[in-house]
Amino acid sequence: MLQTSIAQLYEDNAARLGLGWVTGRGGEALPVRRDSADTAALVGHLNLIHPNRIQVLGLRELAYIEGYSDEANGQVIAKLFAAEPAAIILTDKVTGPASLLRAAEQKSVPVLATESAADAVIDTLRRYLAKALADSTSRHGVFVDVLGLGVLITGESGVGKSELALELISRGHGLVADDVVEISRIAAKTLEGRCPPLLKDFLEVRGLGVLNIRVIFGETAVRPKMNLKLIVRLSKSGQVGAVATERLPLHELTEEILGLPIREIVLPVAAGRNLAVLVEAAVRNYILQLRGYDSTQEFIARQTGELKRDPG
Repeated sequence: MLQTSIAQLYEDNAARLGLGWVTGRGGEALPVRRDSADTAALVGHLNLIHPNRIQVLGLRELAYIEGYSDEANGQVIAKLFAAEPAAIILTDKVTGPASLLRAAEQKSVPVLATESAADAVIDTLRRYLAKALADSTSRHGVFVDVLGLGVLITGESGVGKSELALELISRGHGLVADDVVEISRIAAKTLEGRCPPLLKDFLEVRGLGVLNIRVIFGETAVRPKMNLKLIVRLSKSGQVGAVATERLPLHELTEEILGLPIREIVLPVAAGRNLAVLVEAAVRNYILQLRGYDSTQEFIARQTGELKRDPG
């Protein structure tokens, strides 16, 4: 089960949200788990009927709690902690009532505070948790940004993936990751690819060794992340077991990653074929297809029209 901890959440968001630790340090290792496909339910405004794992208390929520008598107030706070929240976040510069802070210390439930508005905190943490708790996997290949499209170059070892990526970079495109690509499903129909920290900025090319692309080509030659949209698989022509490619492909190839089908194009590798130009053309053609234009279908339509006019 995918999970993170309150300590990690605090470390990653303290500067962005101006978070401070109020009490409950004993619960910093409490987990935040993704029990379902929806991470939005993990954090939200005070909810005692369907409790959030992270309860956010702003001006309205504190006014609601403090509006009760002392006895009823204690019951509300007891009900709040009976749901075993992973953390409580005080927003809008509010200070929690003493009874709430005492209960949090006794139960070892972390209480964090920020001057940010409740809605901003919820929105930021939902986006953070969607990425931190996303399904993930890794793929062998080179992940590049070609014309603003995330392209994963795959193929057998020694087929020329890194050399192709280097030529694409020299033509103004960007490197995201080489060798190991970490892929996360950050939304229902979105896969995001990143580079492991150890390999960041590096590209290994046979005969040249490890190249630091950021140092050689500059800041604009690398990307921290990209959404995966297209897979280009390199296949050696004439090799035993090589993928047979159609001269006029009528059916789209796809590869499923984390439950999402990703369009795949197979490019035969042979002497005289400029693979960088072919990848650029494949990306341009794919973008046109996304916009509703398919050159193959237009060719078939023209040919069909000619046959109808001249059946003999």
